[in-house]
Amino acid sequence: MSTHRPRAVVVGAGIAGLGAALRLHQAGWDALVVERAPARRSGGYAVAFAGPGYDAAERMGVLPELVERHITPDRMDYKRPDGRTRFSVPGSTVRALAGERALNILRGDIEDVLFTALSERTSGEAPNTVEIRFGTTVVGVEQDADGVDVTLEEGTVERADLLVGADGLHSATRRLVFGPEDDLRLDLNHMAGVFFLDELPDGVEPGVTASLTDTGRTLAIVSVGPDRAVAFFGYRTERPMDELAEGPQVALPRAYADMAWVAPAVLDQLSRAESVYFDTVSQMVMDSWSNGRVVLLGDAAWCVTLFAGYGSSLAVAGADALGAALERHPDDLPTALREWEAEIRPEAERKQKLGRQVKGLYAPADPFRLWLRDLPLRFAAYRPVSALLQRRLQLTS
Repeated sequence: MSTHRPRAVVVGAGIAGLGAALRLHQAGWDALVVERAPARRSGGYAVAFAGPGYDAAERMGVLPELVERHITPDRMDYKRPDGRTRFSVPGSTVRALAGERALNILRGDIEDVLFTALSERTSGEAPNTVEIRFGTTVVGVEQDADGVDVTLEEGTVERADLLVGADGLHSATRRLVFGPEDDLRLDLNHMAGVFFLDELPDGVEPGVTASLTDTGRTLAIVSVGPDRAVAFFGYRTERPMDELAEGPQVALPRAYADMAWVAPAVLDQLSRAESVYFDTVSQMVMDSWSNGRVVLLGDAAWCVTLFAGYGSSLAVAGADALGAALERHPDDLPTALREWEAEIRPEAERKQKLGRQVKGLYAPADPFRLWLRDLPLRFAAYRPVSALLQRRLQLTS
Protein backbone atom coordinates (compact mmCIF):
# COMPACT_ATOMS: atom_id res chain seq x y z
CA MET A 1 0.00 0.00 0.00
CA SER A 2 1.41 3.41 -0.99
CA THR A 3 2.46 5.73 1.81
CA HIS A 4 2.68 8.72 -0.52
CA ARG A 5 0.91 11.73 0.96
CA PRO A 6 -0.30 13.95 -1.90
CA ARG A 7 0.82 17.58 -1.99
CA ALA A 8 -0.75 20.69 -3.49
CA VAL A 9 0.60 24.16 -4.14
CA VAL A 10 -2.16 26.72 -3.68
CA VAL A 11 -1.61 30.18 -5.17
CA GLY A 12 -3.48 32.86 -3.25
CA ALA A 13 -4.28 33.25 0.46
CA GLY A 14 -7.75 34.69 0.01
CA ILE A 15 -11.02 32.91 0.71
CA ALA A 16 -10.68 30.41 -2.15
CA GLY A 17 -7.04 29.61 -1.42
CA LEU A 18 -7.36 29.25 2.34
CA GLY A 19 -10.58 27.28 1.88
CA ALA A 20 -8.85 24.93 -0.55
CA ALA A 21 -5.85 24.44 1.75
CA LEU A 22 -8.12 23.66 4.71
CA ARG A 23 -10.30 21.23 2.80
CA LEU A 24 -7.33 19.49 1.17
CA HIS A 25 -5.71 19.16 4.58
CA GLN A 26 -8.90 17.54 5.86
CA ALA A 27 -8.74 15.20 2.85
CA GLY A 28 -5.22 14.07 3.78
CA TRP A 29 -3.16 16.36 1.57
CA ASP A 30 -0.14 18.49 2.37
CA ALA A 31 -0.31 22.03 1.04
CA LEU A 32 1.91 25.02 0.41
CA VAL A 33 -0.03 28.29 0.11
CA VAL A 34 1.83 31.13 -1.60
CA GLU A 35 0.58 34.71 -1.48
CA ARG A 36 1.94 37.70 -3.37
CA ALA A 37 1.10 40.18 -0.60
CA PRO A 38 3.76 40.57 2.12
CA ALA A 39 1.27 39.82 4.90
CA ARG A 40 -2.34 38.93 5.49
CA ARG A 41 -4.88 41.54 4.45
CA SER A 42 -7.95 42.53 6.41
CA GLY A 43 -11.29 44.18 5.80
CA GLY A 44 -12.74 44.31 2.33
CA TYR A 45 -16.38 44.80 1.65
CA ALA A 46 -19.27 42.98 3.32
CA VAL A 47 -20.64 39.98 1.42
CA ALA A 48 -23.71 37.77 1.57
CA PHE A 49 -22.68 34.29 2.64
CA ALA A 50 -25.40 31.69 2.14
CA GLY A 51 -26.45 28.75 0.01
CA PRO A 52 -23.80 26.19 -0.94
CA GLY A 53 -21.00 28.05 0.86
CA TYR A 54 -22.95 28.11 4.13
CA ASP A 55 -23.51 24.35 3.87
CA ALA A 56 -19.85 23.78 2.97
CA ALA A 57 -18.64 25.85 5.93
CA GLU A 58 -20.78 23.71 8.19
CA ARG A 59 -19.25 20.52 6.80
CA MET A 60 -15.73 21.97 7.10
CA GLY A 61 -16.29 22.83 10.77
CA VAL A 62 -15.90 26.63 10.53
CA LEU A 63 -19.54 27.75 10.55
CA PRO A 64 -19.73 28.64 14.29
CA GLU A 65 -16.78 31.01 13.94
CA LEU A 66 -18.32 32.62 10.86
CA VAL A 67 -21.63 33.10 12.65
CA GLU A 68 -19.80 35.03 15.37
CA ARG A 69 -18.65 37.53 12.71
CA HIS A 70 -22.17 38.09 11.32
CA ILE A 71 -23.11 41.76 10.99
CA THR A 72 -26.41 43.44 10.19
CA PRO A 73 -27.18 47.16 10.18
CA ASP A 74 -29.64 48.70 12.60
CA ARG A 75 -31.20 50.38 9.59
CA MET A 76 -30.57 51.05 5.91
CA ASP A 77 -31.03 54.69 4.87
CA TYR A 78 -31.33 55.76 1.24
CA LYS A 79 -30.25 59.38 0.98
CA ARG A 80 -30.84 62.47 -1.14
CA PRO A 81 -27.91 64.64 -2.28
CA ASP A 82 -28.74 67.20 0.42
CA GLY A 83 -28.48 64.54 3.13
CA ARG A 84 -32.18 64.07 3.75
CA THR A 85 -33.42 60.48 3.91
CA ARG A 86 -35.55 59.33 0.97
CA PHE A 87 -36.66 56.17 2.79
CA SER A 88 -35.35 53.63 5.30
CA VAL A 89 -35.54 49.87 5.70
CA PRO A 90 -35.42 48.63 9.31
CA GLY A 91 -32.70 46.19 10.29
CA SER A 92 -35.26 43.60 11.33
CA THR A 93 -36.61 43.54 7.78
CA VAL A 94 -33.10 43.26 6.35
CA ARG A 95 -32.43 40.26 8.59
CA ALA A 96 -35.75 38.63 7.67
CA LEU A 97 -35.10 39.09 3.97
CA ALA A 98 -31.72 37.37 4.30
CA GLY A 99 -33.19 34.27 5.95
CA GLU A 100 -31.88 32.08 8.74
CA ARG A 101 -29.07 30.22 6.95
CA ALA A 102 -27.39 33.37 5.66
CA LEU A 103 -24.69 35.69 6.95
CA ASN A 104 -23.61 39.22 6.15
CA ILE A 105 -19.88 39.23 6.78
CA LEU A 106 -16.65 40.95 5.78
CA ARG A 107 -14.50 39.15 3.23
CA GLY A 108 -11.54 39.68 5.56
CA ASP A 109 -13.39 38.03 8.43
CA ILE A 110 -14.02 34.92 6.32
CA GLU A 111 -10.31 34.79 5.52
CA ASP A 112 -9.47 35.23 9.20
CA VAL A 113 -11.70 32.33 10.23
CA LEU A 114 -10.20 30.04 7.57
CA PHE A 115 -6.64 31.08 8.45
CA THR A 116 -7.27 30.42 12.15
CA ALA A 117 -8.79 27.03 11.37
CA LEU A 118 -5.72 26.11 9.31
CA SER A 119 -3.39 27.22 12.10
CA GLU A 120 -5.27 25.24 14.72
CA ARG A 121 -5.38 22.08 12.64
CA THR A 122 -1.68 22.11 11.75
CA SER A 123 -0.16 23.34 15.03
CA GLY A 124 1.78 20.70 16.89
CA GLU A 125 2.32 18.47 13.89
CA ALA A 126 5.88 17.59 12.89
CA PRO A 127 6.18 18.77 10.25
CA ASN A 128 3.09 20.88 9.72
CA THR A 129 1.22 19.70 6.65
CA VAL A 130 0.20 23.23 5.60
CA GLU A 131 2.68 26.05 5.06
CA ILE A 132 1.74 29.62 4.13
CA ARG A 133 4.46 31.64 2.44
CA PHE A 134 3.91 35.39 1.89
CA GLY A 135 5.66 37.76 -0.48
CA THR A 136 5.88 35.41 -3.44
CA THR A 137 3.81 33.98 -6.26
CA VAL A 138 4.03 31.63 -9.22
CA VAL A 139 6.10 32.65 -12.26
CA GLY A 140 6.43 29.31 -14.06
CA VAL A 141 4.53 26.05 -14.39
CA GLU A 142 5.72 22.79 -15.95
CA GLN A 143 3.80 19.55 -15.59
CA ASP A 144 4.19 15.90 -16.56
CA ALA A 145 2.32 12.67 -15.95
CA ASP A 146 3.58 12.37 -12.39
CA GLY A 147 3.39 15.92 -11.04
CA VAL A 148 3.69 19.65 -11.55
CA ASP A 149 6.73 21.88 -10.98
CA VAL A 150 5.83 25.34 -9.74
CA THR A 151 8.52 28.03 -9.99
CA LEU A 152 8.15 30.88 -7.50
CA GLU A 153 9.38 34.46 -7.73
CA GLU A 154 12.40 33.88 -5.51
CA GLY A 155 13.58 31.10 -7.83
CA THR A 156 12.58 28.03 -5.83
CA VAL A 157 10.79 25.17 -7.57
CA GLU A 158 8.07 23.30 -5.69
CA ARG A 159 7.03 19.83 -6.80
CA ALA A 160 3.39 18.89 -6.24
CA ASP A 161 0.62 16.58 -7.35
CA LEU A 162 -1.77 19.49 -7.92
CA LEU A 163 -1.54 23.24 -8.47
CA VAL A 164 -4.57 25.24 -7.35
CA GLY A 165 -4.81 28.73 -8.82
CA ALA A 166 -6.88 30.72 -6.33
CA ASP A 167 -5.20 34.05 -7.03
CA GLY A 168 -8.21 36.12 -7.98
CA LEU A 169 -9.56 37.93 -11.00
CA HIS A 170 -6.09 38.84 -12.33
CA SER A 171 -4.67 35.35 -11.71
CA ALA A 172 -1.03 34.72 -12.61
CA THR A 173 -1.70 30.98 -12.55
CA ARG A 174 -4.45 31.33 -15.13
CA ARG A 175 -2.27 33.50 -17.38
CA LEU A 176 0.60 30.99 -17.29
CA VAL A 177 -1.49 27.89 -17.96
CA PHE A 178 -4.68 29.00 -19.72
CA GLY A 179 -3.63 32.11 -21.65
CA PRO A 180 -3.92 35.91 -21.52
CA GLU A 181 -6.52 37.46 -19.24
CA ASP A 182 -7.84 39.71 -22.01
CA ASP A 183 -9.01 36.60 -23.91
CA LEU A 184 -11.10 35.36 -20.98
CA ARG A 185 -12.29 38.45 -19.11
CA LEU A 186 -15.78 39.90 -19.63
CA ASP A 187 -15.93 43.47 -18.31
CA LEU A 188 -19.29 44.71 -17.03
CA ASN A 189 -18.16 48.36 -17.37
CA HIS A 190 -18.24 49.21 -13.68
CA MET A 191 -15.62 49.88 -11.03
CA ALA A 192 -15.74 49.16 -7.32
CA GLY A 193 -13.69 50.71 -4.52
CA VAL A 194 -13.75 50.01 -0.78
CA PHE A 195 -11.78 51.20 2.24
CA PHE A 196 -12.22 51.42 5.99
CA LEU A 197 -13.12 54.80 7.42
CA ASP A 198 -11.15 56.11 10.37
CA GLU A 199 -14.07 58.32 11.38
CA LEU A 200 -17.76 58.35 10.55
CA PRO A 201 -18.83 61.33 8.40
CA ASP A 202 -21.29 63.81 9.90
CA GLY A 203 -24.84 62.87 9.03
CA VAL A 204 -24.35 59.08 9.19
CA GLU A 205 -25.44 57.43 12.42
CA PRO A 206 -23.35 54.66 14.02
CA GLY A 207 -24.70 51.23 13.17
CA VAL A 208 -26.61 52.49 10.14
CA THR A 209 -25.79 51.73 6.52
CA ALA A 210 -26.52 54.77 4.34
CA SER A 211 -26.19 55.23 0.59
CA LEU A 212 -26.67 57.77 -2.15
CA THR A 213 -27.16 56.81 -5.77
CA ASP A 214 -27.31 59.28 -8.61
CA THR A 215 -26.84 58.80 -12.34
CA GLY A 216 -24.26 56.09 -12.87
CA ARG A 217 -22.69 55.96 -9.42
CA THR A 218 -23.29 54.91 -5.81
CA LEU A 219 -21.59 55.82 -2.55
CA ALA A 220 -22.46 53.80 0.54
CA ILE A 221 -21.28 54.05 4.12
CA VAL A 222 -21.63 50.48 5.34
CA SER A 223 -21.79 49.62 9.02
CA VAL A 224 -19.66 46.53 9.65
CA GLY A 225 -20.00 46.25 13.39
CA PRO A 226 -19.53 48.41 16.48
CA ASP A 227 -17.43 51.47 15.69
CA ARG A 228 -16.51 50.15 12.23
CA ALA A 229 -17.64 51.37 8.82
CA VAL A 230 -16.40 51.14 5.26
CA ALA A 231 -16.93 53.39 2.28
CA PHE A 232 -18.13 51.63 -0.86
CA PHE A 233 -17.88 53.24 -4.31
CA GLY A 234 -19.48 51.74 -7.40
CA TYR A 235 -19.69 53.55 -10.71
CA ARG A 236 -20.13 53.05 -14.44
CA THR A 237 -17.29 53.51 -16.90
CA GLU A 238 -16.60 52.68 -20.53
CA ARG A 239 -12.86 52.37 -19.84
CA PRO A 240 -12.50 50.01 -16.85
CA MET A 241 -8.94 48.88 -17.47
CA ASP A 242 -7.77 52.49 -17.89
CA GLU A 243 -9.45 53.37 -14.59
CA LEU A 244 -7.73 50.42 -12.95
CA ALA A 245 -4.36 51.50 -14.27
CA GLU A 246 -4.85 55.03 -12.89
CA GLY A 247 -5.65 53.67 -9.44
CA PRO A 248 -8.12 54.73 -6.75
CA GLN A 249 -6.30 57.91 -5.70
CA VAL A 250 -6.92 59.35 -9.17
CA ALA A 251 -10.05 57.58 -10.40
CA LEU A 252 -12.32 57.88 -7.34
CA PRO A 253 -11.90 61.64 -6.75
CA ARG A 254 -12.54 62.26 -10.43
CA ALA A 255 -15.65 60.07 -10.57
CA TYR A 256 -17.15 61.55 -7.38
CA ALA A 257 -15.85 65.12 -7.59
CA ASP A 258 -19.31 66.68 -7.88
CA MET A 259 -21.25 64.30 -5.63
CA ALA A 260 -22.81 65.95 -2.58
CA TRP A 261 -23.87 64.42 0.76
CA VAL A 262 -20.78 62.97 2.56
CA ALA A 263 -18.71 62.36 -0.59
CA PRO A 264 -16.20 65.21 0.07
CA ALA A 265 -15.62 64.09 3.67
CA VAL A 266 -15.16 60.46 2.62
CA LEU A 267 -12.77 61.33 -0.20
CA ASP A 268 -10.69 63.31 2.30
CA GLN A 269 -10.03 60.02 4.10
CA LEU A 270 -8.94 58.19 0.96
CA SER A 271 -5.34 59.39 1.08
CA ARG A 272 -4.82 58.09 4.61
CA ALA A 273 -6.60 54.74 4.18
CA GLU A 274 -4.37 51.85 5.19
CA SER A 275 -5.48 49.79 2.19
CA VAL A 276 -7.95 50.32 -0.65
CA TYR A 277 -9.69 47.65 -2.68
CA PHE A 278 -10.14 48.96 -6.22
CA ASP A 279 -10.89 46.82 -9.25
CA THR A 280 -13.01 46.34 -12.33
CA VAL A 281 -16.30 44.48 -12.06
CA SER A 282 -15.55 41.62 -14.42
CA GLN A 283 -16.29 37.96 -14.96
CA MET A 284 -14.07 35.15 -16.19
CA VAL A 285 -15.63 33.08 -18.97
CA MET A 286 -13.82 29.78 -19.53
CA ASP A 287 -14.64 26.45 -21.18
CA SER A 288 -12.69 24.52 -18.55
CA TRP A 289 -11.25 25.30 -15.14
CA SER A 290 -8.57 22.60 -15.22
CA ASN A 291 -5.63 21.68 -17.41
CA GLY A 292 -3.84 18.51 -16.43
CA ARG A 293 -2.68 18.94 -12.83
CA VAL A 294 -3.66 22.61 -12.65
CA VAL A 295 -7.09 23.73 -11.46
CA LEU A 296 -8.56 27.22 -10.97
CA LEU A 297 -10.84 28.08 -8.08
CA GLY A 298 -12.92 31.11 -7.05
CA ASP A 299 -12.55 34.41 -8.89
CA ALA A 300 -9.62 33.01 -10.88
CA ALA A 301 -12.04 30.54 -12.47
CA TRP A 302 -15.40 32.28 -12.67
CA CYS A 303 -15.74 35.56 -10.72
CA VAL A 304 -19.52 35.98 -10.59
CA THR A 305 -19.01 39.63 -9.41
CA LEU A 306 -20.55 41.59 -6.57
CA PHE A 307 -23.59 42.21 -8.79
CA ALA A 308 -24.63 38.58 -8.38
CA GLY A 309 -23.29 38.17 -4.87
CA TYR A 310 -22.30 34.85 -3.31
CA GLY A 311 -18.80 34.89 -4.78
CA SER A 312 -17.35 34.13 -1.34
CA SER A 313 -19.94 31.43 -0.83
CA LEU A 314 -19.06 29.82 -4.16
CA ALA A 315 -15.35 29.97 -3.30
CA VAL A 316 -15.89 28.00 -0.09
CA ALA A 317 -18.34 25.63 -1.79
CA GLY A 318 -15.84 25.07 -4.59
CA ALA A 319 -13.05 24.32 -2.12
CA ASP A 320 -15.24 21.84 -0.25
CA ALA A 321 -16.36 20.13 -3.45
CA LEU A 322 -12.76 19.87 -4.66
CA GLY A 323 -11.68 18.15 -1.47
CA ALA A 324 -14.64 15.78 -1.63
CA ALA A 325 -13.92 14.87 -5.26
CA LEU A 326 -10.28 14.12 -4.43
CA GLU A 327 -11.40 11.95 -1.53
CA ARG A 328 -13.68 9.96 -3.86
CA HIS A 329 -10.94 9.50 -6.47
CA PRO A 330 -7.58 9.55 -4.62
CA ASP A 331 -5.78 7.83 -7.49
CA ASP A 332 -7.61 9.39 -10.44
CA LEU A 333 -7.04 13.14 -10.60
CA PRO A 334 -8.65 13.68 -14.05
CA THR A 335 -11.89 12.05 -12.91
CA ALA A 336 -11.89 14.01 -9.64
CA LEU A 337 -11.48 17.33 -11.46
CA ARG A 338 -14.16 16.48 -14.03
CA GLU A 339 -16.66 15.58 -11.31
CA TRP A 340 -15.77 18.69 -9.31
CA GLU A 341 -16.33 21.01 -12.26
CA ALA A 342 -19.59 19.31 -13.22
CA GLU A 343 -20.87 19.96 -9.70
CA ILE A 344 -19.83 23.62 -9.40
CA ARG A 345 -20.20 24.97 -12.94
CA PRO A 346 -24.03 25.10 -13.15
CA GLU A 347 -24.34 27.30 -10.05
CA ALA A 348 -21.40 29.51 -11.07
CA GLU A 349 -22.89 30.07 -14.52
CA ARG A 350 -26.32 30.84 -13.03
CA LYS A 351 -24.74 33.49 -10.83
CA GLN A 352 -22.75 34.92 -13.72
CA LYS A 353 -25.93 35.24 -15.77
CA LEU A 354 -27.65 36.96 -12.84
CA GLY A 355 -24.74 39.37 -12.50
CA ARG A 356 -25.00 40.39 -16.13
CA GLN A 357 -28.77 40.85 -15.84
CA VAL A 358 -28.77 43.06 -12.74
CA LYS A 359 -25.62 45.10 -13.30
CA GLY A 360 -27.66 48.23 -13.96
CA LEU A 361 -29.15 48.16 -10.45
CA TYR A 362 -25.95 49.21 -8.68
CA ALA A 363 -25.47 52.48 -10.52
CA PRO A 364 -28.66 53.12 -12.55
CA ALA A 365 -28.11 55.09 -15.75
CA ASP A 366 -31.09 57.42 -15.25
CA PRO A 367 -33.66 58.48 -12.60
CA PHE A 368 -36.35 56.16 -13.92
CA ARG A 369 -34.15 53.08 -13.53
CA LEU A 370 -33.24 54.27 -10.04
CA TRP A 371 -36.94 54.54 -9.20
CA LEU A 372 -37.54 51.02 -10.49
CA ARG A 373 -34.62 49.68 -8.49
CA ASP A 374 -35.84 51.25 -5.28
CA LEU A 375 -39.52 50.34 -5.67
CA PRO A 376 -39.34 46.95 -3.84
CA LEU A 377 -37.24 48.50 -1.08
CA ARG A 378 -39.70 51.36 -0.69
CA PHE A 379 -42.50 48.85 -0.18
CA ALA A 380 -40.38 46.97 2.37
CA ALA A 381 -39.82 50.24 4.23
CA TYR A 382 -43.54 50.71 4.94
CA ARG A 383 -44.30 49.51 8.46
CA PRO A 384 -47.24 47.17 7.58
CA VAL A 385 -45.31 45.62 4.68
CA SER A 386 -42.18 45.31 6.81
CA ALA A 387 -44.10 43.50 9.55
CA LEU A 388 -45.73 41.19 7.01
CA LEU A 389 -42.39 40.36 5.39
CA GLN A 390 -40.80 39.58 8.72
CA ARG A 391 -43.63 37.26 9.77
CA ARG A 392 -43.86 35.56 6.38
CA LEU A 393 -40.13 35.02 5.91
CA GLN A 394 -39.55 33.84 9.45
CA LEU A 395 -42.34 31.29 8.99
CA THR A 396 -41.07 30.01 5.66
CA SER A 397 -37.27 30.26 6.01
